[in-house]
Amino acid sequence: MPAVRPRLRVVASAALLAGWVAALTLGGAASALAQAPSGGPKPAPAMPEPKSVQPAMPHPGDAFGEEVTLPDRTIVYLKGHTNWDTAFDTLTDAFKSLNDYLAKQNLKPSGPYLTIYTETDDTGFSFQAAATIAQPPANPPKGDIATDKGPTGKALKFVHRGSYDSMDTTYEAITNYLDDRQLEAKDLFIEEYASDPAKSDPNNLVVNIYVPVK
Repeated sequence: MPAVRPRLRVVASAALLAGWVAALTLGGAASALAQAPSGGPKPAPAMPEPKSVQPAMPHPGDAFGEEVTLPDRTIVYLKGHTNWDTAFDTLTDAFKSLNDYLAKQNLKPSGPYLTIYTETDDTGFSFQAAATIAQPPANPPKGDIATDKGPTGKALKFVHRGSYDSMDTTYEAITNYLDDRQLEAKDLFIEEYASDPAKSDPNNLVVNIYVPVK
């Protein structure tokens, strides 16, 4: 199945590689100490293993793999593409631009903000930074901003609490959940935010993650 948020596999591989390097460095250092005469050059210190960022503890009742049906809703969105290293800043800027458009059109969101990931690979992703609205604006937007129906149908719901950086750990758990049950995800997934992502504390997020499955 296509990996959910492929960067997770890259991060996990990098952490594993760093551990191997550290082990080899320590082993080589021990061998060098055994063979080198006293007073010789000191071996280089071993590389520290990377520390993972953990999400906050889930609350009672938080969904993890709950089967849901995505509702029919109208969205206005700004589309874009970015790499994983600058993802948070890019998405924040996208939602700020979207809020500017909504304010100029005198529109108010009627539901949650969403990020719809339409294409991902190991280096980056294409996305739609979206707001739910009651009905399309009288004057259709142009350029990178557009209106459409949001994704519908059956999906699995997962809840993330904590920082944006710790979402990697949540997505790794989601990938393992799908693998264990031999479920195949479709080529998109959705993040639904409990508050405006342009104004939220990036260290204290509540995000519903929806993964449509085949």
